[in-house]
Amino acid sequence: MRYPKEVVLKDKTEAIIRPLEKTDEPKLLEFYAAIPEKDRWYMRHDVMEPAVVRMMIKAVGRGNVFSTLATVDDDIVAHASLLMRGFGSTRHVGRLRITVLPEYRHKRLGTWVLLDLIQVAMDRGLNDIRADFVIGIEDAAIEAAHKLDFFKVAVIPGYAKSPRGTRYDLQIMVKRLHRTWSDF
Repeated sequence: MRYPKEVVLKDKTEAIIRPLEKTDEPKLLEFYAAIPEKDRWYMRHDVMEPAVVRMMIKAVGRGNVFSTLATVDDDIVAHASLLMRGFGSTRHVGRLRITVLPEYRHKRLGTWVLLDLIQVAMDRGLNDIRADFVIGIEDAAIEAAHKLDFFKVAVIPGYAKSPRGTRYDLQIMVKRLHRTWSDF
């Protein structure tokens, strides 16, 4: 896989996708500080805790996590991870997590980052990738994933709960991977 990758967004902004590096910790902290609280409550980890970001940085180079960044003018505008298991009944499945700054959403940046991680998953020999979405909150991401052949495998009613106590359904989506892009 060759990096950095240059992509052009819908508004003609140029972004660069590259792997997360150990020196990115200060900028990654700034990135997550710029994500509004209303977009953080459904994340798996409290990204406002420096120890959590440090944990992400320590995972760089380990075999079970591959993380990328999208940058514009050297500022991080998206962070994405492919989480893999090396053992067990789901070692053939990668899990995706993608976070994009609000001002870069709906510009296809998330799609570019997702396509990149799909290629990484294919290169690593995974058969499936999974993404979980909060219905009513991440509907645009659900639609984007659907356009890239992800399909709904389950909806767990009331699984996610906002800080105000509102419950949301969680949708689990999976994409079956092929050996090459020509297999589609």
